[in-house]
Amino acid sequence: MTQTDFQQTTLPCGLRVVHDRTSSGVIYCGYIVLAGTRHEAPADSGMAHFIEHLSFKGTERRRAFHISNGLERVGGDLNAFTNKQETVYYATVLRPDFARAVDLLTDLVFHSVYPQHEIDREVEVICDEIDSYKDTPSELIFDEFESMLFSGNPLGRDILGDTDRLRSYTTADARRFTDCYYRPDNAVFYVRGDLDFNRVVRTLERFLPATPSDLPLPSKPLSPTLRREAEERVVEKHTHQAHVLIGTQTYGGSDERRFGLMLLNNMLGGPGMNSRLNMSLREHSGLVYSVDASLTTYPDAGTWGVYFGCDAHDVARCRRLVNKELRRFIDDLLSPAQLAAAKKQLCGQIGIACDNAENYALAMGKTFAHYNARYDVPALCQRLHEVTADELQTIAAEVYDPARLTTLIYR
Repeated sequence: MTQTDFQQTTLPCGLRVVHDRTSSGVIYCGYIVLAGTRHEAPADSGMAHFIEHLSFKGTERRRAFHISNGLERVGGDLNAFTNKQETVYYATVLRPDFARAVDLLTDLVFHSVYPQHEIDREVEVICDEIDSYKDTPSELIFDEFESMLFSGNPLGRDILGDTDRLRSYTTADARRFTDCYYRPDNAVFYVRGDLDFNRVVRTLERFLPATPSDLPLPSKPLSPTLRREAEERVVEKHTHQAHVLIGTQTYGGSDERRFGLMLLNNMLGGPGMNSRLNMSLREHSGLVYSVDASLTTYPDAGTWGVYFGCDAHDVARCRRLVNKELRRFIDDLLSPAQLAAAKKQLCGQIGIACDNAENYALAMGKTFAHYNARYDVPALCQRLHEVTADELQTIAAEVYDPARLTTLIYR
């Protein structure tokens, strides 16, 4: 990708637009609204995800049926998701249908009406989603783990919310939240595909207001306090196997140390079958079906954790093996060959992942939304190649310090 392929602008209404022109006739586009779980007030638990569902239930111009068929009838796709940091509404269409996608997405995001009869019906769907999620301990454990790490901060709040609270929400509640956050100057529109940038801008301006909102922008969410003490919690779930998550708070998305942690994490428990944890716990010991290490990065904070599921009587042994691998990174400086191999593997994984056009477009949009910067894969790999073995050992000593590690066990 050359530098001229990437273009950006801000429309008069305040919407930031980012565009990556490629040769593909398939267009990936969407709105990233800076309204996630961490933006909710305590009394609005689950509201961001609740709004995502309800936005598909009717706008000033469309009923739910017309929304669900708006892009499918031309072979396109329309979807959305909510996380701690934002809510994303996105579409995939062929180039001739780009204006159709912009029209529908803009209507969905900025002109939904949240009718009470649809709220009363859809809330039960969300409550069923919550019940289903509670029946999946391998997923539920990550939310409870973040609630431990970010106790007292909105980042520790469950995305789905509480069923009793959800059943109390009204149209007025939905409008109060969206009036604050669902506005062009609190959003980014991203697009990737074979489109002229001027066409992108003109199309957006057809469906958006000519001036920004006269209301002040919402305040930035409260950053979490750095957690330094360890905690251990055992929850009796009476599951077939035990589920274990060990980790801690880490660096935010603007911290240069995150590059070293990315390398460490990939060597420790990344997707490669040669990760140290996979070799130790699965291939050599046969104790687990899967084990992985994961990083979650927010602009101002992050989490790192090792997850595995095993027979209850093997938990202690698995934990010893995990601690052994963590200690190796703290005690042993990587050799030049080990470091070079780790960098080559991670950059290769990143390059292959970028071949997924939809994921690349979303990463481009998110990077611009939160850092006002270009998603630059060559620059990312260059920065990874600059990391030294000494830096990795220093990061490992801090992040993998046993005195800082929080542990959550479902059994």
